Amino acid sequence: MTRDNSTYKETFNRALTLASDLGVGETLPTENVLSDTWGTSRTTVRAVLTQLDETGVISWLGRRKTVLRKPATRDFFSAEETRSTSNRVETKFMEFILGGDLRPGTMLSEAELVRTFGASTSVVRELLIRFSRFGLIEKKPNRAWVLRGFTRKFAAELFDVREMFERRAFKAFLQAGPDSAEHLALLELAAEHHRIVDQIETAYLDFPRLDERFHRVWIDQLDNRFVDDFFALISVIFHYHYRWNKKDERERNLVAAHQHLAVIDAVADNIPERALDKFEEHLSHARLTLMASVPWDALA
Repeated sequence: MTRDNSTYKETFNRALTLASDLGVGETLPTENVLSDTWGTSRTTVRAVLTQLDETGVISWLGRRKTVLRKPATRDFFSAEETRSTSNRVETKFMEFILGGDLRPGTMLSEAELVRTFGASTSVVRELLIRFSRFGLIEKKPNRAWVLRGFTRKFAAELFDVREMFERRAFKAFLQAGPDSAEHLALLELAAEHHRIVDQIETAYLDFPRLDERFHRVWIDQLDNRFVDDFFALISVIFHYHYRWNKKDERERNLVAAHQHLAVIDAVADNIPERALDKFEEHLSHARLTLMASVPWDALA
């Protein structure tokens, strides 16, 4: 098991969390239980346990795995290290085509992208195929790919579709009622929103991930494979990799956080009509934000 593998690193972090939760002197479950719990192979579990033993977090003697010390922050792999290769390449790819000076019509070579991103041909090709389904790039007969571009028209069409399925998902969410797991999941996000609002000067960069979690509450409830696939694209473009105008990023995120809280408060008060109104207000603002934040003159 190579220890630069993201699956290994993610599993190792989960093992550290388990050891911390159990406490010093407690024992870890069997390898089979850990494998089933974490959804990974026994080979990965054994590699993780070996590393925990070597670093003194546990003592592994025979079948007994005893926690010796509480894990420290330095023991954990960073979030960046636990991201999969495909996710890391996706980030680089979107930054490359949306954050650079590439114009619609630019030819993209698989071989050049492989060298640029340091990834395998299969990972790059899978990424190209995925985004070609949404019309961002197009495959040509000579194996080259053509960038169709993140144009104003593309952005408007993307948001049109987003509005359609998000409205449907949010209305279904409201119909689930105040005792539903989804409503409780939304209310649990209030504290994190307040933290960002209170610490906006330093915490505004944390908002994109929170924004995705906020919208995921009703998107996941819809349980629609096509919406899930489309929402993954939206998350990449809207929240991370398209060309934001950085000068007012803090203010944009602060406004959006307050809009989220308005929705959460209405749901907490069990006033569906107000929640829907606040949600519609947030969607409209998100469209305006997108259209105002990308340097369209440079992208056509």
